[in-house]
Amino acid sequence: MVPTMGALHAGHRALIERAVAENDRVVVTIFVNPAQFGPREDFARYPRTLDADLGLLGDVGVHAAFVPSVEAMYPPGLVTRLDISGPLGERLEGASRPGHFNGVALVVTKLLVAGLPDRAYFGQKDAQQCAVVRRLARDLDTGVEIVVCPTVRDTDGLAISSRNLYLSPEERMRALAIPSGLAEAMAQFDAGERDSSALATTVRSCLENKGLDVDYVAVVKADTFSEVETAAPTNQIVLAARIGNTRLIDVVRLGVDTAPVGRGV
Repeated sequence: MVPTMGALHAGHRALIERAVAENDRVVVTIFVNPAQFGPREDFARYPRTLDADLGLLGDVGVHAAFVPSVEAMYPPGLVTRLDISGPLGERLEGASRPGHFNGVALVVTKLLVAGLPDRAYFGQKDAQQCAVVRRLARDLDTGVEIVVCPTVRDTDGLAISSRNLYLSPEERMRALAIPSGLAEAMAQFDAGERDSSALATTVRSCLENKGLDVDYVAVVKADTFSEVETAAPTNQIVLAARIGNTRLIDVVRLGVDTAPVGRGV
């Protein structure tokens, strides 16, 4: 199973192609989940491109698509909720978007119960979501293997996201501060810098110099999302920043990932 919210792009395609290569049957779900959007977020304007999405799925050999309605996923009288607590659910994205991960956990759990897949595929860019999903899959004894695939980037280094469609050409150019800042911090780490606050400051300064409104930059453990004082291999630098009305997130794994390109900054 490859759960998505549609508006499929090259990042989704990479997930789907890996799933097709590794499994006998693949289902892709397309559902813009209202439970994970806050009251002032972009649920209403989130890109919806169902015809193009289904065309892509046919091209890559997907065996089935599951495209439920909101009423099918959340029927009247629904009373069950999931609560993701601790740093994993309450810090960083969890603090910036209260209730977001509870909504993610509920819809993912419902999809896993409905589909009963052996494996479910997610993209590394949504790193905290990946950690949440891995945790719930274990905690609820689903038996589902959660496969996290590397972030797919455009040639300029920007992580591919459905929300990139919101960016004007000028905003898109300024957004390159994100991969550039991450690349600079990764170079510092490779040169021996282990002070997490120094690495985060490098990224934050690069973003602010291009006029991005920084939500957070942090160095965290990959499984718990607890912040660390001393950076180590496999720790992740995670960030969220706003460019105009568009909020973007990104992540790199120290000592694991290749530095983003970040040209043009």
